[in-house]
Amino acid sequence: MSAVIADPADTGDAVPPKRGKKKLLIMAAAGLALALILAGGAVVVLKKRAAAHAALAEVEDGGVAEGRTAARIDPKNPPTYLPLDPFVVNLADRDVDRYAQIGITFELENGAAVELMRSYMPSIRNAVLMVLANKTSRDLIDRAGKEQLAREIMREAVRPMGIDVPMPVPVTPAPVEAASAAASAPKAAASAAMAASQAKAKAKHLVVAVRNPIQHVHFSSFIIQ
Repeated sequence: MSAVIADPADTGDAVPPKRGKKKLLIMAAAGLALALILAGGAVVVLKKRAAAHAALAEVEDGGVAEGRTAARIDPKNPPTYLPLDPFVVNLADRDVDRYAQIGITFELENGAAVELMRSYMPSIRNAVLMVLANKTSRDLIDRAGKEQLAREIMREAVRPMGIDVPMPVPVTPAPVEAASAAASAPKAAASAAMAASQAKAKAKHLVVAVRNPIQHVHFSSFIIQ
């Protein structure tokens, strides 16, 4: 009896192709997952880099920090300071003798302004003393009064050099003084009208306002006794 040779096509050996397809699907899914992970990481990195660039640009452009504009400092052009000898002056209080001891330093626009102001120093000190002697202790006790004093000193200190700057706006009177201010309103109105007429009469002789060489007035000491 002769042996029967089986046909390879009838053996049913179709398993390997199915296993190969599964393996390809698993590899494709793994590759897709890896691509998604890499894409997500790239997005996070780009967002952090963009935030860092935005923060750097904000600082370079004088961005706002805590509601205040950041000061830009130029290391190539540092401020020029001119400290004055301390002032000791009797204040204008009427009920009691009070005096002030105040240290003042001018912040100037350049070194040439320092030499110019030194040549006028006696007149400048006299102008500052006149401003201080016209103040009462109540005028200088709070921050607003000190800021007003600095503005007045900036104006009066350069007048001996022929520099005229606008008159600083006076500080709003305290509530305690509001009643007396209201009572003297008619007199103040008459004085204002007279001052306006005098200013109009002298308009032809006014000095043209120029740039003030004093950029800031700094107080190094401030004692009232």
